[in-house]
Amino acid sequence: MAELYLVEFKGSRREFFFNSYYHSLKSNDLVIVQAERGEDAGVLHNKVEAGINLADQGRPRSILRRASRDDIEAMYELRQKETGFKSEIAEMVSKHGLSMKIIDVECQFDGNKMTIFFTADHRVDFRDLVKELAACYRTRIELRQIGVRDEARRIGGYGICGLRQCCNTFIRDFAPVSTQHAREQDLPLNPAKISGNCGRLLCCLRYEADFYSECKRKFPAVGTFVKTKSGDEGTIERIDVFRQEAIIRGEENRYFNCPADGLVNPAETPPPKAGGGVRNNSASRPRPSTDPPKEEAPDKDDAASSDSDSERS
Repeated sequence: MAELYLVEFKGSRREFFFNSYYHSLKSNDLVIVQAERGEDAGVLHNKVEAGINLADQGRPRSILRRASRDDIEAMYELRQKETGFKSEIAEMVSKHGLSMKIIDVECQFDGNKMTIFFTADHRVDFRDLVKELAACYRTRIELRQIGVRDEARRIGGYGICGLRQCCNTFIRDFAPVSTQHAREQDLPLNPAKISGNCGRLLCCLRYEADFYSECKRKFPAVGTFVKTKSGDEGTIERIDVFRQEAIIRGEENRYFNCPADGLVNPAETPPPKAGGGVRNNSASRPRPSTDPPKEEAPDKDDAASSDSDSERS
């Protein structure tokens, strides 16, 4: 069976292709591939070794050849033209009085198709615009409305971690993210700290949320009075997830750590004596939910829903 490769196109768009003609290929090669209608050019990302589910994409098309010197020059000229096309199309949009923002223009390598990516707050009737575009550029025109997350992906950039955005490296589909993921990890709900370049919640908030949730299930809730097997007792102040230990405040505000297996069964722990040095604050403290975050469509303040693309041509 032919080798399977992942090819990356402009705007971090990625698709799988078979090396049906058994070309000698290596990573970062510019290759010419089969498109829906004609040919397209992209950069060879990597060879796929493990089995993957291709049900969403359908059967991959073929890599036709490695790009020649002429192909590379033509690709470079095409990218230069796309910058001019974007300005021209923005002027047409303004002339038609449409409330839409042109994000990017991507032309197929052989010129048989032009895809225009835009954002808009509402549904846009661009039928007259499409007619003018088709008459001007003499090619197949496709206008695709995208959300703010896909806008950030096409533009590219770096996150607050200093690394390239996850959506430009390995994320293929945007999963829902809610503020509950941040709460579960005891992160401050500061929009400047937990929002990405797109203005939505960071995708990476999901990465460790399950680990935090699983660890916290091993301990009583914060604010619970507990007793350890070594005889110490006190109130749980917080959970050190990385060391998987509870930080406990004992008598005279003495702090100590204890793993989950070092705690006495809560049902066997007697309540603190009246007037003792340690109070049971469980009644006055909210008990955080230990259930995993529900993946539901949050409100605008949470800004957690993934942006669904609507494709119209």
